[in-house]
Amino acid sequence: MPTDRANGLAAYVAVTAAYWAFMLTDGALRMLVLLHFHTLGFSPVQLAYLFVLYEIAGVVTNLSAGWIAARFGLTATLYAGLTLQVVALLALARLDPTWAIGASVAYVMLVQGASGVAKDLAKMSSKSAVKLLAPKGGDGLFRWVALLTGSKNAVKGLGFLLGAALLGLAGFVPSVLGMAAVLAAILIAVVLRMPSGLPAGRKDATFREVFSKNRNVNWLSLSRVFLFGARDVWFVVGIPIYFYAVLSDGSEAGNRMAFFVIGSFMAVWIILYGAVQAAAPKLLHARARGAAAIVADAKTWALALSVVPLALALLTLTAGSPAPWLTALLVAGLLVFGAIFAVNSALHSYLILAFTEDRRVTMDVGFYYMANAAGRLMGTVLSGASYQLGGLPLCLGTAAAMVALSAWGAGHLRAEPAARPA
Repeated sequence: MPTDRANGLAAYVAVTAAYWAFMLTDGALRMLVLLHFHTLGFSPVQLAYLFVLYEIAGVVTNLSAGWIAARFGLTATLYAGLTLQVVALLALARLDPTWAIGASVAYVMLVQGASGVAKDLAKMSSKSAVKLLAPKGGDGLFRWVALLTGSKNAVKGLGFLLGAALLGLAGFVPSVLGMAAVLAAILIAVVLRMPSGLPAGRKDATFREVFSKNRNVNWLSLSRVFLFGARDVWFVVGIPIYFYAVLSDGSEAGNRMAFFVIGSFMAVWIILYGAVQAAAPKLLHARARGAAAIVADAKTWALALSVVPLALALLTLTAGSPAPWLTALLVAGLLVFGAIFAVNSALHSYLILAFTEDRRVTMDVGFYYMANAAGRLMGTVLSGASYQLGGLPLCLGTAAAMVALSAWGAGHLRAEPAARPA
């Protein structure tokens, strides 16, 4: 019906806008924390610790958030995620620079944990909403989920650049407080203007429904673990710290320049990633291809991705020490990695919605993003440890092995009637 379609589109736009606002602050916060505490003398492993609870919170939150959304409704979990992020930002501004390193690490871990809960409440709500609101014919589902995911990552990329710029220009505390104020204003606007179109909860939803009996959902989730672990094993600590060592001479001006260059690279990487994600349905000719071809693409593109970090690992190992030509090749190679990774991620994001059913969408999406968070957790821990033990070559070599495992998991997917291009 026209009214239902209008309400569905309006709800999709509102959810997307809220998700954009959240991810802008999420990207900025990650860059602020990483660079600020690196300048305070934190080691790579200590920097990784700052994000560990963030990822652990994602595992726990996603496992339970699907049931919470099914029980209380998607708008409730979306609002809760935005609210908790505002609280986390305000708490981070209370960090006392005179505290010992151990106390600072523990405090930031707790705050980052709260931010991790917030992010996954918002993500699960937004992705589940697409399944329920997207057009049912043609390649509508693939286009809507690709647009949401791609635009989200482009906005998060701007957040990386924003975080680095704010740290260099305004400092840590004013930056965090400013983001909290802006996000709070957007939350109020979304609450006041949210149209109808998202379902309310159902009272009979039980927690045991979270665990899927669909083999495709389970294999896709396993593949997702290793795909995102492969990205974060170099993305979280390895590359930013490597670039900082190459670009900064330790002076305040040198630090400021390094912040801007690192933030710019991370922003460009994420924006490229988001742009390719949004274009994935066209790149894969999804409208004209059958379910079997789309499902098979998940393995094919993962195998193609594994070649890039392997080549870069061998290159950095051979080079021995940082050099301008090596840095340029790393930038180019990691941008290629980002483009191919984006196609893999878009395929996964589409397939989880294609494999699930409307009545189980929050449960299966929550379980799938629990796997996503588990992969990020594994990648985060390995990023600090592998960089400290073997530098960038070990980070990139570990990424190649993890992508190969992702391809192995994707190879077990099977085309089903529910997995046709929707």
